[in-house]
Amino acid sequence: MNMDFQLRGEYIELDKLLKATGLAQSGGRARVMITEGLVQVDGQLESRKTAKIRSGQVVTIGNERIEVRAA
Repeated sequence: MNMDFQLRGEYIELDKLLKATGLAQSGGRARVMITEGLVQVDGQLESRKTAKIRSGQVVTIGNERIEVRAA
């Protein structure tokens, strides 16, 4: 499933993005998902929980794809 996320500032931290889009039920769950290697940013595995995700980047978890857009 594809979804767009409208960025309000310059960036959003990866764990907060997962929670904001509903792919993680909580910030703690988002951090576990990242630690377990379930999250990719622009096709690369991302292990930094607070990686800064900016406009134009794509975050993928399984079949879920989030395209980050400028507001």
